[in-house]
Amino acid sequence: MRIIRLHVDHGLAEGAGFDLGRQQAHYLLHVLRLGAGDAVHLFNGRDGEWRGVIAAAGRSTASVTPRERVREQSAGPDLWLAFAPVKRARIDLIAEKATELGAAAIIPVVTENTAVSRVNMDRLRANTIEAAEQCGRLTVPDIRQSASLAALLAEWPVGRRLMVCDETGGGEPVIEVLQRMKEKSGSDSWGILTGPEGGFSPSELDLLAENPIVTRIGLGPRILRADTAIMAALVCWQAVLGDWADG
Repeated sequence: MRIIRLHVDHGLAEGAGFDLGRQQAHYLLHVLRLGAGDAVHLFNGRDGEWRGVIAAAGRSTASVTPRERVREQSAGPDLWLAFAPVKRARIDLIAEKATELGAAAIIPVVTENTAVSRVNMDRLRANTIEAAEQCGRLTVPDIRQSASLAALLAEWPVGRRLMVCDETGGGEPVIEVLQRMKEKSGSDSWGILTGPEGGFSPSELDLLAENPIVTRIGLGPRILRADTAIMAALVCWQAVLGDWADG
């Protein structure tokens, strides 16, 4: 039987019912054709996952009541994704797959060769919420405001490693890098940075090369589209350093 999951902003506790927003009420009542008494799972990124029930349903309103916690809250991998924006449909795909692959934060980065000048942040967050509901995550990635590459590096937290996908051929093979990092004792906090379709500019490559937190990696012998590179890098990191490595 399919479990319907909803991400909500409300606190979750046994018997503490609340009204859903108009959009979520419409989704339950008119898209899924649910009604009062039907079950729904609820999560907010803080209180675990709860089995609840639709307590009341009107024409365009619905309220839900948490009944029983079925999963305790747990922290996912401490992995950030910073990426140069691409066309809208592919940004939607990036948001969805980065959520499924465990990214804790998503940061659009403006580079010299970035072709997309504006990112719809509300749409980006909506896509991550929908993906989290579908894939079983207990959290939704934190969507950060766009930043220039220079600003991103200047504000990057001390102790958080940054793995940069280098399409010039100057990076080490990704698995070799990750295996070496796994053998060392160090920070579990990481970030992945991918560039635009036109690649990083020479000055940006110099800026990255000068930064001690940066590790430049290669993703094999073929030229990958920006969205493919993101997914490949996330998969490799998860398989060696992330929660995939734990089975």
